[in-house]
Order: sequence, then C-alpha cells, then structure tokens
Amino acid sequence: MHDEITLRARNQHFYEGLWRDAQLVAPERFNTWPMIRQLAAAASSRLEVAPGLRPRLPLHGTHCVDIISPALRKLAQLGAQTAQASIQALPYASSSFDLVCALDIVEHVDDDSLAFTELARVAKPGAIVLLSAPLHMARWNTFDDFVGHRRRYESDELRARLDTHGFVVERSALYGMQPESSKLLDLGMWYLINQRERAMWWYNRVFMPLGLHFQKALQWHDGLIDLASIDEVLMVCRKRVS
Repeated sequence: MHDEITLRARNQHFYEGLWRDAQLVAPERFNTWPMIRQLAAAASSRLEVAPGLRPRLPLHGTHCVDIISPALRKLAQLGAQTAQASIQALPYASSSFDLVCALDIVEHVDDDSLAFTELARVAKPGAIVLLSAPLHMARWNTFDDFVGHRRRYESDELRARLDTHGFVVERSALYGMQPESSKLLDLGMWYLINQRERAMWWYNRVFMPLGLHFQKALQWHDGLIDLASIDEVLMVCRKRVS
C-alpha cells in the first residue's frame, strides 16, 4: 500500500505540473479519431479514464475520470462530465458504459489487476473497451521512469490480463508517439526539470504540433497484432457477454 501511495503521489506531482501548463489537444487531431468517431457515434454512454489533456473520445457527453484537477477543469469547460478519481476505484455503477477508453494508464499503477477489474466492472456486457499498453521490460528506458510507468507488459502477461477480465481483442495496431531518439528524450526531460517554462513553451508550440503533424495512420490488424517487435499496442476489445 505504501508503494502504491508513493507511486500515485509521484504520478500526480508530474502530471499536475504538466497539465497545468500544457494546452488541451482535441480528440480530432489524433490518429485514433477515425476509429473512435465511429465507435462513439454508436455508444450511448461513454467513459474515458485518465485522459489528461489528450482526450481521445469526444468531450461532449463523455464522462472523464482523472486524478489531476487542472485537466479536469479544462475538460469540464469543453463539455465533459468530470470526476476526480482513480482507475482503481471508478465512481460508477457496474455495467454503466457502452464505450470505455483507457489509453496509457494501466502501466502507471501498482495493482493493474484491480485497474482491469474496474474497467471490466463499469463496462456493459458487449461494450467496446479501448486499451493501450507498452511492451517488453527489456526495452525499459529513461522515458518510462520519467513519466511514472510501473511496468511494460510481456506478451503472455498482457494476453492473460485481457482473458482473465473478459476482454476479447477484435483489432489492434502499433501505437505511440514516443520519440525514437534517446538523446532527444534526455534533453527534453532535462529542460522539463531545470527550465520548465521554456520547455513547456517549446512543447506546446513546436514539439506537440510536429508530433501530431507527423502521426501515421493506424494500421489495423484483426485480433491481437504480433507483439514481439513493437513497443506499444492499441487494442479495440469487446467485453464478453458471459
């Protein structure tokens, strides 16, 4: 429990600062939007967990849960229904949502089994659940430490988590916007720590717009893509009916 509290505090400290100074990026600007636009149109009830200021679901009519208050304020201003809570204790009744989105989150908590349990609990039978996860502990780097990751998943471990909690992968794709250059990552982290105001100016006006501009269209595969050679996977799952 002590480690979990420490991990949450570290994540909260990092993202409170990041989202306080960052600009919200609309869902339509991400390469996930073509897929999500169709899914959201067919879902009468939607939840996004820990979107920060990078929401993927349309904000109007979507419930958004996060532990970071600056992000929640901005999301609410744009029409989201917000609640300050953790993925490990979602403040909703069981079987509440047709569409649940939790990208870049399960790797941040100590008890990821509880996180998966909560996602499965609030999803209706047959609901679509969007998940992403970084892969392969052998590829752990300074970025993982800096942003508060607890783990990268091994292929068998991820498959077991999904199966145990009733998630069937319908399609999946290579995912992620992490720079390939370790030197660029190290430089960016140094500036965030030592010259935060300047770093956020460049992040908001240069690096984030460039990252969005050079996003590649997602290449979808039926079922679960071969995980052996990729760093992160995006999965469109369906919760089993029984």
